[in-house]
Amino acid sequence: MKTRRILIVALLLLGALPVSVAQTYSPNVITTTVPFLTNAFDARGTALGFGGVATSPDAFSMFYNPAKYAFMKNDHTMIASGFNAINFVVPDQYALFDAFAQKIGRSAIAATARYQQSNDVTLIDAFGQIMGYYNPQEFAIDLAYSRRFGDYLSAGLAGRFIYSGLTVESLGYSAKSYSVACDVSAYYQRPLGSLVDLSAGAAITNIGTKMTYVTSEDQKGFIPTTLRLGTAFKFNFHPKNTLTLNVEFNKLLVPTPPIIELNGNGYPCYNEDGTYKIKYGYDNNVSVLRGMFQSFYDAPGYALNKMGEYERVGSFYEEMCEINTGIGLEYNLADHFFVRTGYYHVPSLKGGVNCLTEGVGMYFGIFGMDLSYSWYIFNRTGVVTNSQFAATSRLRWDMYFAF
Repeated sequence: MKTRRILIVALLLLGALPVSVAQTYSPNVITTTVPFLTNAFDARGTALGFGGVATSPDAFSMFYNPAKYAFMKNDHTMIASGFNAINFVVPDQYALFDAFAQKIGRSAIAATARYQQSNDVTLIDAFGQIMGYYNPQEFAIDLAYSRRFGDYLSAGLAGRFIYSGLTVESLGYSAKSYSVACDVSAYYQRPLGSLVDLSAGAAITNIGTKMTYVTSEDQKGFIPTTLRLGTAFKFNFHPKNTLTLNVEFNKLLVPTPPIIELNGNGYPCYNEDGTYKIKYGYDNNVSVLRGMFQSFYDAPGYALNKMGEYERVGSFYEEMCEINTGIGLEYNLADHFFVRTGYYHVPSLKGGVNCLTEGVGMYFGIFGMDLSYSWYIFNRTGVVTNSQFAATSRLRWDMYFAF
């Protein structure tokens, strides 16, 4: 009976996922510096609909929820490495990453390093104006400490150094930028009877200083501070067969760009102090802390329709569209073979990405390997319609040793 109730709750969670309604609005996308920090590098998490804040701990828990490290198996050491072919269509885009984690009693320490090289990326200022295109080479180094409190709860704290170097060919210069950031997180897991295990997680990642590639203070941009909330149900159908369902929500804690007043020629209007005139929304040139709180209420609530006119969509609706959703299923056969699938959704008003994911894992003794494949369908025209979408794919693999 208890298992039946858990299944009903899981189905209700799935039913509560946001559904994308056909629209013809230009997306009002939130942009940040160093977007590579939002890329899930590991094969397991990406195969589960980019979810990992509430799943069982592994070497790559740093990205989702560092607090999970404290629930690693007793005295485990994990060493992992992986490769991410970001896009098969565009050459010279790839990522490398390594991870280390060590259990020490009721505590754990972990470290990760990520490196990414990409082709042309659009450089946009704090108000969404295009400044040029750049070629980034970026990396981040992370250190984390987590500790268990009792049998069911743990908390984690992580620190991060971020480097980004780019060449802006259209502006004729090269630049470097640095930032430091931290993560705070919590993880909870406990059995609900003999057949079902519940876990839940919460994390705020990349709380850090702004970055800029120019000397002007007005051009500083937010790094992708992200709130993640999720839960997972593990169904123990058989001592050697389990099925885990995870549901996860994430939101950028970064101010939404306001809609700028334009003159008759389509150029931005300025105030007497040289700042842009805001037509709808709030000024997003604010401090990091204020921006985190402002991100919950600052959506302009207006969007360009197919006639090129601003139409009210509602601030609350736009705020809800800033929540991305991921769901995943993982089947475990005797802790040796894993089959995974998932789905990730970004609402149309914020970019319109729908991603199907799948993957497999094989673990034998101290050695393990994961492979995942992600199929993206996204808006390619800047206007959200039913027929103007393009697709791309990503392949990830990683291997690790646990002993």
